[in-house]
Amino acid sequence: MCYHTKLSSRLDAIQRTFNSKFIDPGTYKPSEAINGFSFPKTPVITDENRGEIEMYNWGLIPFWAKDDKIRKMTLNAKIETVTEKPAYRNSVKNRCLIIADGYYEWQWKDPKGKEKQKYLIVPKDQEIFAFAGIYSSWTNPETEDLVNTYSILTTEANELMSEIHNHKKRMPVLLKKADHSNWLSGTEVSNFAFPYEVELKAKEV
Repeated sequence: MCYHTKLSSRLDAIQRTFNSKFIDPGTYKPSEAINGFSFPKTPVITDENRGEIEMYNWGLIPFWAKDDKIRKMTLNAKIETVTEKPAYRNSVKNRCLIIADGYYEWQWKDPKGKEKQKYLIVPKDQEIFAFAGIYSSWTNPETEDLVNTYSILTTEANELMSEIHNHKKRMPVLLKKADHSNWLSGTEVSNFAFPYEVELKAKEV
């Protein structure tokens, strides 16, 4: 799975990497540790506004939700079932790039996971990269505020991630830079399931 990421790169480097501009640069705060369970706003590029970088909340809330409680369960969406699950199926065509420069995973050192080793994982050929994401716009029925949210797609773990994420053996879908447009344009979701992968490297932290 993927619940902890980082994005500590400079704003100008992010803009150059994606050839896009932050709509509100003042909202971007570099961070070495982004915890999905705090439902933070992080930079994304949507299929509708490809030249703009916007801040969306992590934890997808489908348009039909009565409240935001579901977001605890929608930080990630399994690529194998994303087109079927009620929480995601209305958002599968709403594609976004979720910008990051690393993510964290914990290796279980014993069968029950009482002892764990934390790793930082990054692509070998991209300093700043994008996870494959889907998004939703939800109107809070109490405040009538519009809330834009996203979920990171996950897939079967590759060899490296099977050793690190040795409990559930999953990994987020990291996109090859050449595939950013393909993802945003609605290329079939299953094309990005493992064995589609970006070569990764990991270090203990």
